[in-house]
This record gives sequence, C-alpha cells and structure tokens, in this order.
Amino acid sequence: MSHKDKEFLKRLLATFKVEAREHLQAISAGLLLLEKDAVPGKKAQVIQNVFREAHSLKGAARAVNLADIEAVCQSLESVFARWKRGETKASPEEFDLLHQAVGLLEQLAAAGPDLVEKPRIMGIIHRLDLAARGLPVRPGSEAPLGEEDTAVAARPLSSQSGAGPEAGAPESVRVPLTKLQELLQQAEEFLSARLAAGQVLAEVSEAGGDLASWKPEWDKVQPLVRGLSRNPATGLQAAAGERVFEFLQWNEAHHKSLEGRLDRLAKTAEQGYWLLSRLVEALTGDLKSILMLPCQPALEVLPRLARDLARAHGKEAELTIQGGEIEIDRRVLDEIKDPLVHLVRNCIDHGIELPEERHRRGKPSKGRVTIAIVPREGGKVEISIADDGAGIDLARVREAAVKLGLMTPEEAGMAGDAALRNLIFEAGFSTSPIITDVSGRGLGLAILREKADKLGGVYTVASAPGTGTTFRLTLPITRATFRGILVRQGRDLLVVPTKNVEQVRRVHRRDIRTVENRETIDLNSRAVALVRLGEVLQLPGETPANKEGEQTPVVVITAGEKRLAFGVDEVLGEQEVLEKPLGRQLSRVRNISGVTILGTGELAPILNVADLLKSAVQMSLTGPRPERARPEAAVRRGVLVVEDSITARTLLKNILDAAGYRVETAVDGLDGFGKLKGGGFDLVVSDVDMPRMNGFDLTARIRRDPECRKTPVVLVTALESREDRERGVEVGADAYIVKSSFDQSNLLETIKRLL
Repeated sequence: MSHKDKEFLKRLLATFKVEAREHLQAISAGLLLLEKDAVPGKKAQVIQNVFREAHSLKGAARAVNLADIEAVCQSLESVFARWKRGETKASPEEFDLLHQAVGLLEQLAAAGPDLVEKPRIMGIIHRLDLAARGLPVRPGSEAPLGEEDTAVAARPLSSQSGAGPEAGAPESVRVPLTKLQELLQQAEEFLSARLAAGQVLAEVSEAGGDLASWKPEWDKVQPLVRGLSRNPATGLQAAAGERVFEFLQWNEAHHKSLEGRLDRLAKTAEQGYWLLSRLVEALTGDLKSILMLPCQPALEVLPRLARDLARAHGKEAELTIQGGEIEIDRRVLDEIKDPLVHLVRNCIDHGIELPEERHRRGKPSKGRVTIAIVPREGGKVEISIADDGAGIDLARVREAAVKLGLMTPEEAGMAGDAALRNLIFEAGFSTSPIITDVSGRGLGLAILREKADKLGGVYTVASAPGTGTTFRLTLPITRATFRGILVRQGRDLLVVPTKNVEQVRRVHRRDIRTVENRETIDLNSRAVALVRLGEVLQLPGETPANKEGEQTPVVVITAGEKRLAFGVDEVLGEQEVLEKPLGRQLSRVRNISGVTILGTGELAPILNVADLLKSAVQMSLTGPRPERARPEAAVRRGVLVVEDSITARTLLKNILDAAGYRVETAVDGLDGFGKLKGGGFDLVVSDVDMPRMNGFDLTARIRRDPECRKTPVVLVTALESREDRERGVEVGADAYIVKSSFDQSNLLETIKRLL
C-alpha cells in the first residue's frame, strides 16, 4: 500500500470513528427507551430506528474492512428483526446482552479489533445469534461497563451517515473539531493584540496629558517674556534676549503642532482600538457559537452507565436528564465529562440503597438519579446531580477524617455538618469500607473540585439522611476571557481572578493584630488572617511594612467558605485576562493555573485560588497536617501473595518485585496464614477460590487474630458478583479487585493507599 493510500485509509478510519459513535449513541438511547417501555405508542418506530442504525453501522464497517464490527452488527440486526416481527417480548437478559454488545462495539471502534479479545467477540456474537432465534440467553461473564466505555462524542456538524439533508435545511460540512479549536485559539490570540492596542492608546493619552501640562506653565511666564520684548537691553545682552524670545516663540508654535499631531494620533489609536475590539469579539463570538453543543449527546452514555452499575451491585436505578438541549462550549463539556461520570458512580454506589432496604424505608424499589441543567445569569450554567438515596452519613465521614489524619478526634467532634460535607472533596477521602473497581479510592469528588477550579466554577453539596444527596456545579457556558486583579510582588507580576477577590484595600500597620501568633486584620467586624503573598509563593519582595505609619496593600481572597487576606507589594489595577495553558510539560503547577500576556507584552502567571488558599493555610495558620506514616522506601515493605495458580502467583510476584516490594508467596489460605503468623509482612494479596482455606476464610481469620488483625488484605479474584463483593466487606477485606478488569497500576495504587 502506497503512502498516499495509507494516509487516505487513516482519514477514512477517523471519519468512521465519528460516525460509529453517532450510531452507537442512538442505539443505546433506543434500547434504554425500549427497556423502560417509555414509548408504548412508538415502540415499533424505536425498534425500526435501532435496526436502521445497526444496519448503517454495518455498512460503514464493511467500507473500512472492520470485519468484527460488521459481524456484531449483523447479529444485532437479526435480534432487532425478530423484535420487528413481534415474535416474543424481549427479556431482561436480552437487554443486558444488547447493552454489552453496544459496549463491545464502542471498544472495537475506539481501540481497534486487535485490542479486544477474540473469544469475547465470538461469545457476544454467539449469544446474539441465540437471541435472534428466540432461544434463552445465558448470562455471560462480561464485566459491567467501566470508565473506558464512557467516551463521549461531539455533536456532528452534518446529518448522520446515510441520511440526506432535510428540505430547506442549510448545507453543512464535517469539520474536524481539532481544526475548529485551533481556529478559535488563533482568534483568541487577537485578544492579546487588542490588549496591546489598549496599552498604546493609554500611553498616547498619557503623553497627551503630559504635553497639556506644559501650557499652564507657559501661560505663567508668557507676560514676562512679552515684557522683556518691550524693554530690550543693549549690546550682547540685547542680542541674547532677542534670541531667547525667538526660541520661546518657536517653542510655542512647535508645541501647538505636537499637540495637534498627538491629538490626531490619539483619535486614530482610539478608532483602531475599537475597530479591533469589534472584529475580535465578532470573530471569537462566531467561532464559540460553532463550538456550542447541546449537553444531551455528551450525556447519553450516562443512563446506560447508571443502569449497568446498578445491576452489577444488585440495585435498581434509573437516570434521567433534564435540560439536555442547553448548549455549552465543547471545551467545557470535555472538562466536565469525567466529573459527571464519577458523580453518577458515586450516586449509584454510595447513594442508592438495595431494593429491600428501600422497601423498608418506604421508598420505591427503583432509585432515581437526576441530572438537571439550568441556565443562570452572567453566562453561566448550573448542573445538578441528585439521587433519592440514603444521603451522606456524617458519622462515617467523621470516622474517615480521623482515620486519614485530616482531623483530630477533637476537631472532628466539633466540626459542623457543612465542614464535614466539604471533606468529601479532598483527594484520597472515601467512606467506602473497601476499595473496588468502582469506589473507595477517593478520586471522583477530588476530580470534580479540580475541574471546577480550573473552569472558574463553583461546586456545592447538600444532603439529608434517608432523603438523598444533591451535587451542584455552576460553570461558565464558554471558556472566555475574565477580569483579573494585577498585583506586583517584588519584580513579579501576578493575576488574581476578580471573581475570587472580595475587596482590595490598604491596611495601616497599627491595624494589624497578632492573635495566637498569627497576623489578622479587621474586616467588617470580623478577624481575617493576613499572610504575605511572597512568603506563600516563596518569591522575593520588598521588606514588609514594619514602621508606624506605613500601609500595606491587601487583597482579600475567598473560595467557598475559605477567606484570607494577602499582603502584596503593589496593586496595579483590574484588566481583562486571556488565560493560556502552561503546556504539557507544566500541566500541573501548584498555585498557578495558567499565564496571560499583558498589554506590554509581559507574561503574568494566573494564581490558582484554591491551591493558594490551601498553601497559605498549611504554611501560616495551622501548620502542616499530620500525615499517616509512609514507608521511606517501598523495598522495605513486605507483601505476602496467596494464590493457588502458579501462573497468577508468578505474575503478581513479578509485578510487586518490580515495584520494589519484598514479596513472598503461599499456595493457599492455610499456607498463607502460617507464613503471615511468622511475621515480617505489611500487606496480604490473596486469591479467593483456593483449596483448604479460601480467601474469605483467610481474611476472616486474619481479622480475628490479635497479632495480624490490622494487616491490610487485598482480594484479587475472578468472583465479581455483588454477593461476593459484599462477602469481602463482611469478612474485613480492605480492597476487592476483579481479575477480569485487572490492571497492574490499579493493584499498585491500591497497595500504596493501604500502606
């Protein structure tokens, strides 16, 4: 194949991926409607639609020689054809199978056939063929959908493949999203040119003001000059006086000429500035409107995700989306996709109760999860994710906060409900009794906080015991410029987002109090801690004011319930800010979210307010939080691997050896408990299904033993049912990892957290 043919095939495959996502989203949405029986009068039409989508995807796959996708679609068509004939009613097992088939197709389209196991493909096809003939479908061993199945596609700019344009509809073309984003980034670069033009206009105006100040001074001396001209002296003195008089007359005429030229230049600069402003705003506005997409396509994967997670945990849950037609910048949608997935997982895993528990509480057996999108004033949108589950157990939050070292027992006992609820957004915080593939890692809500801070959003949580929990995320509809306060610290210029600035003021040195060795100022009759920005950022600055009568510029910054005053060297004013990322090499720099280019051409870092407040608190208010003891070196930590399969035992040992742990192995639970009693192990990794003593019994025995009961236990097993996971919790396991979704980084991360 020639290079030209390879490039063409590459472009063709990229086009196919976009088209495949469209078809699969439509099939998934149709299956959810049919499963809920939500369209009784239009059931036949929905079946026809999913049949057509599967047929179109099959044809597209054939065009790019993707035989596996074509074969799965062929079997899907056969099932839908039987549904069209109305031969039998679809069973819950059939719906499970079809959702698994859609998930498989998503993986095949996104990752390629070489990265999906052939037996899994053939197993799905075989079971689809059974369903097409009306035969019973045995439940398979496919794992529930994970995060890899939640890829979200952009709304297409043209109609779906195979469908002709509607009558009277404007013509459209497919444009790669990356190309549109590049164009928008280039257009936004003109904002820097506008800022520079504004700087030139300001300097010209300032020069005009300086020149205008000359005239009053000239008016003062002009009578004296004229008096000299009427009473000239004699000789050389007369000649010198005449020369000075002529120069002053020339100077006056030249000044008037400069004044006129500068005035015309100022008018030209002003016209150019406003013209550039209008062009930039129109261009960026048009491009942003192109990138505005309805939320619905990006969220269509979530109902199926909720359904599969609920079924995997023996629960019943239905997710509904309200306000999906509201449009948001695609770049914002991309950023919030992962937080929304984590929130849905959180609602299902921690919120929705088991059916029998819901009945006991007088609730319907099926739980409700609702995503509502509502526009707000000021170009913002509010996204709320609510469930009608058990609510946040604050007692467990207190217990976890103490266990993780985030609070002392005394602090936890005195903490209010709001402070405890906010703890769940801390990285690594979790109330789950066991680490699984769904929960227990304490990452989901921390990701929500990080994304909200990055986008300039606000997040809150409200919960009532037995009623449910609601998370609210308020974000700008589009990523755009914002207002920022420019401050100087030493020789460095820094930008603080205006939305986080409560007030800017100058504080007299005698008004700075010292309370418990901390500097504070009075703000609206409330004491607010004062810290030095240069000290927090470790930047050189001017000597802090320490003399009676001197004043300190102060910027009061807030984020959520946190509020601090930062002393700076100088506050230079407020201006429009276009944030630029730091680049891949510096994707995460503490206290800094990005940079902006000032009108003078200088670069100024933009402060990450959430990081800044946390750094200031740790440095000046409470000191570093006590942390749990960590190993100085992983090589000193001993791990006991209990596994009856020699292959799995060797694999686990090699993984842990490579990570620097000291590893020993045991062939079953009885052997493992004997070696554990011998001492020298900090953690146990065990299989479950073993002879003589299985992993559940081993864990229970470890928990009963006074010497070993605090040793963390990680169960790595092929048993993935809800009952098996619950058994793992009951016997006291600290983590439960399913072999079908095993990933060595997952195992190493879990061990690191437990040690």
